[in-house]
Amino acid sequence: MDERGRLIRRELPANIRSALPDLAAALGVEEKEVGVEGSDGAGLNAEIPWVRVFDRRRSPAATTGWYVVYLLSATGDRLYLSLMQGTTVWTGGMFIPRKAADLKARVVWARPLLEDSIASHADLLHTRITLQGNKSKLSRGYESGNVLAIEYRRDAVPDPMVLMSDLRFMCALLRKIYRAEEAASYIPGDPTPEVVEAQEVAARTSGRRHAAAGQGFRPSAEERRVLELHGVRLAAEHFEKEGWSVKDVGAKESFDLLLKRDGKRLHVEVKATTSPGGQAVLTRAEVDFQRKHAPHNALVVVHSIVLDRNAALVTASGGLLECITPWTIEQDDLSAISYVYRTGL
Repeated sequence: MDERGRLIRRELPANIRSALPDLAAALGVEEKEVGVEGSDGAGLNAEIPWVRVFDRRRSPAATTGWYVVYLLSATGDRLYLSLMQGTTVWTGGMFIPRKAADLKARVVWARPLLEDSIASHADLLHTRITLQGNKSKLSRGYESGNVLAIEYRRDAVPDPMVLMSDLRFMCALLRKIYRAEEAASYIPGDPTPEVVEAQEVAARTSGRRHAAAGQGFRPSAEERRVLELHGVRLAAEHFEKEGWSVKDVGAKESFDLLLKRDGKRLHVEVKATTSPGGQAVLTRAEVDFQRKHAPHNALVVVHSIVLDRNAALVTASGGLLECITPWTIEQDDLSAISYVYRTGL
């Protein structure tokens, strides 16, 4: 185990760093942005040791983002060079495995991006890896998180030139993933961007670092504005078609649209997101207001919006509208992100 630790933590990373210029070119980044690190476990020896190559900005930790990684099977009879993703999530107190369905959704998103580049290596690439681990959930997470991998058997390890060529090839595939990620509004399997952003803000406000909060797209202030305007516009058009008179009151009130029809009033909260819309962030004022005005209220979620961030001005298009009315906010459907505590000082 001491020998394995020395190889994983020092020797293999040092050998890989000797090729940093080539790896940086394959990744399309400067040499200083290329990270190489190995892990044999913290305290106890890991069942599946690894050495990864990554862009420091896009994958600052092995739990976050996409990277290329060598994974040694638990039995030591095979080594995989895998295009991998972070497979655990920081909950604030511990790391827990990401859901297999979320990992699979991200894999399904990533593989088609690489089709044109893998034809010449199709005979080498595996969509499934077998690490033979049985002591921890990490092994199963790695197997679910694998996009594509090259397998090396212990009795048939190729020479160093072939190994380095394979590593450059996998880094070039990783570059494609990074580019697609930059352009994507949302990647299936990722957490809801607005929820992750709210968690990060709450953590910073309380003076804590929200490590490895999640992966993928975070909206900028301008993108949030564009999303909100797009969502409100689609919601207004939806209600106007149903015969309501619609007034946008979001700038002054704790809700977005005031509707009137046949002497009735409806108070509408609109949430717009690039995600599938399974979660939404509500302020305390929004919750209090909607509870007070139920059942004369509604929640509209405009989800799966596409943001075009390549032009000079960000634009939003598409989206699916779901409406809940009357809207009853149950306590079990609310999750606290932070609290205000009265210290008594």
